[in-house]
Amino acid sequence: MLTVDLNADMGESFGPWTMGDDAALLTTVTSANIACGAHAGDPDVMHATMGLAHANGVGIGSHPGFADLQGFGRRRMHVPIASLQNSIRVQVGASLGMAKALGAKVRHLKLHGAMSNMTCEDEAMARALYEAALSVDPDLIIMTLAATAQVKAVQSLGCSYACEIFADRAYNDDATLVDRSLPGAVIHDAEVAGKRMVDMVKAQAIITDSGKHIPTPIDTICLHGDTSTAVDIAKSVRLKLENADIKVAQFTGRKG
Repeated sequence: MLTVDLNADMGESFGPWTMGDDAALLTTVTSANIACGAHAGDPDVMHATMGLAHANGVGIGSHPGFADLQGFGRRRMHVPIASLQNSIRVQVGASLGMAKALGAKVRHLKLHGAMSNMTCEDEAMARALYEAALSVDPDLIIMTLAATAQVKAVQSLGCSYACEIFADRAYNDDATLVDRSLPGAVIHDAEVAGKRMVDMVKAQAIITDSGKHIPTPIDTICLHGDTSTAVDIAKSVRLKLENADIKVAQFTGRKG
């Protein structure tokens, strides 16, 4: 039986400002990528979100990004690699500390937004940032965007990793995500999202906008938590996967 994990980015609220319905998502997903306070989130939000994830038996992940609250971490920034590595160490360290205080554990790491997009294209950058995270916790499973330079980076490091595809984003023919500024880049139709995930998991391939198949292992599916249709998409994807006899469960990680 095919098995796949469902993950969502969350913990992205800040003070009195709410982003997404984390509580609802945590009844459907199996892994949660929780913001570390740089691109989104704050200590209170991290504490509450990790606590909910732990109570629901959902795997907890550290979700670091650029220090860019205004831009939600989605603006490309050119920062010296050594400084980015230290930022990653601080963000992962915050995640580990908060999880320990709650009696929980951080299982994985997933880079956020523009930082993730840049490392999908730049293997050296990806390797440097992953090395920084692993210097804090060598047991982290690195969540990588399937069929990109991120996978090459983790394979060269020999660490545990999981290959991720996106339920609500369109793909270019080089396996990168269609830029959010372009029409059709973000998928809002829950039925469409669910069907395309079944097709991709069964094919073990990314199916691009042009119909091209890019073969890849698929360990986890991302459901963005910040869209208005996030909860509907999550439920649709899970239901359609299970109806297609695809088991939904936390990933265990593969080795490079």
